[in-house]
Amino acid sequence: MKGYLPRTFVDDAGHELRTPVTVLRGHLEVLDTDDAADVASTRALLLNEIDRMSRMVDDLIVLAKAGRPDFVQPQWVDAAALTDQVLTKMSATAPRDWQVDSRAVGSVEVDAQRITQALLQLVGNAVRHTEPGDVVAIGSDRGVDAVRWWVRDSGPGIAVHEQEAIFERFRRGEHGVATGEGSGLGLSIVRAIAQAHGGRVDVQSVVGGGATFVLSVPAGAPEPDLPTPGSHDEPHEHDRTPTLTLSTGPTEPRGGGR
Repeated sequence: MKGYLPRTFVDDAGHELRTPVTVLRGHLEVLDTDDAADVASTRALLLNEIDRMSRMVDDLIVLAKAGRPDFVQPQWVDAAALTDQVLTKMSATAPRDWQVDSRAVGSVEVDAQRITQALLQLVGNAVRHTEPGDVVAIGSDRGVDAVRWWVRDSGPGIAVHEQEAIFERFRRGEHGVATGEGSGLGLSIVRAIAQAHGGRVDVQSVVGGGATFVLSVPAGAPEPDLPTPGSHDEPHEHDRTPTLTLSTGPTEPRGGGR
């Protein structure tokens, strides 16, 4: 019934939240309050678990809202500018070989905040699965029917048997488990945002060959030309490198968090 979360969603959320709660209780029960070093290390550990729980709750709220009609509020935005904004926000967060493959030309009617949220999830995912100096690239292009943004990395890649499941809630890829980072909801959020725009997200990867995540949304009708007051110049087009050719796979998005 619309407006209610699926029982499996609630069960999964309860199971995942139970773990940090158990960690908090266990460490508090054995804490030696007379040992300053024990207090300091336990405090740091508990704050880390609280931060992780807070991120998980935030992600769960996003997914809970995904079915609402106001989840996305589209407006006309410049696709290339959005691409550059995401790169600017993330490039200072980690020492990677940051690159731009290409920039889409023109405007698209999307919820810029949600698309940015999805791309930041993908870039953060790429950072977690790469090392300093590895390539993390972002790009966008515009086709006849769709505008696409992608995030490409030179990390360890994703095994074929995982690619059908990585967009499911609370699923992490083999390499993601070792890091202990992420809520296991990031790629589910990306998929929810893509679907709310009538689009999809796909992954292309081979083990040892990195991964490319592609977010596609319908291009829609072009934005009407609006004259700029006091200027008769043609609209500026962003410089582009050759467009990366990517296959977007089957019509339905494939289903957990890398």
